[in-house]
Amino acid sequence: MNILITSAGRRVSLVRAFKKELTKINSVGKVYAADFNPKLSAACHVADDYFKVPRLDQVNYLDKLISICLENGIKLIIPTIDTELLLLSENMAYLESKGIRVVISSSDFIRKCRNKRVIHEFFELKGVRIAKEYRKDNYELPMFIKPYDGSRSVDTYLINSESDLTSYHFSNEKFMFLEYIDHDEFDEFTCDLYYSRDHQLRCVVPRKRLEVRDGEVYKALTKNNTLVNYIKKHLNQIDGAVGCITAQFFLSKYDDSKICAIEINPRFGGGYPLSYLSGANFPKWIIEEYLLNKSIDDKFDTWESDLLMIRYDDEILVHGYKD
Repeated sequence: MNILITSAGRRVSLVRAFKKELTKINSVGKVYAADFNPKLSAACHVADDYFKVPRLDQVNYLDKLISICLENGIKLIIPTIDTELLLLSENMAYLESKGIRVVISSSDFIRKCRNKRVIHEFFELKGVRIAKEYRKDNYELPMFIKPYDGSRSVDTYLINSESDLTSYHFSNEKFMFLEYIDHDEFDEFTCDLYYSRDHQLRCVVPRKRLEVRDGEVYKALTKNNTLVNYIKKHLNQIDGAVGCITAQFFLSKYDDSKICAIEINPRFGGGYPLSYLSGANFPKWIIEEYLLNKSIDDKFDTWESDLLMIRYDDEILVHGYKD
């Protein structure tokens, strides 16, 4: 019943959560971590053991991953970053033929999530409002520019005046010119959603983003607000969605009927530990579904609201380290 968390990086809290929940069910089960540079990964050092893997763009990545799983009795893989999702999803059947399961959405759904224009179309089909996308020759200021395939707030721009625009903004075909959602009027939420193997929504935890550092939430607050029922109404079932899905929304500070969806990431978000500590036990449900073959049929709504998370830097010490 061993588990592997890939691209572990700094995800110390996620590794610890899986270790805690697996130990409750199987005292000898191990939670391993993999990374391109595991010796410099904090999460790898808190895992039961770690493995070095090639970069995701190297042709032997998948073979190495399979070899690690077979040699160490690993039955379940938990991916954590966008760039590995499609590769693992497209090879899900092959991995299962080796006795290895991956908690991952369908490749079709992952492709939708990776293209912000396509996921906007998805939201509209579900009856969810999105930020308007302008044509590059017909826009309103202020506006927000971001690439349709971006992540971690890289290459994003708030445009307040014409002087903020450059030829780069107009020539880059990946850039979306979007309606600006004013942070003075709207709060931003990342919502942790759990979808069971039959693609049904089982839990919704909105996390208000209070402070972000390097694209990842640094201070956040759980809120049992109007987003819970709104998401249950519009996203109660998503073809191909399984496990932890993170969805970003803006919610008006003054009118809770004004909601705007931003994007979906079909993986654990960096701020998920707050939802776990509030009682939304996704690691336990994943273990039950994918290792114990149990069904998750009930909706879970009894997580703790108004729970504040304030992150800080901590130290992982490795004695006798050799580079």
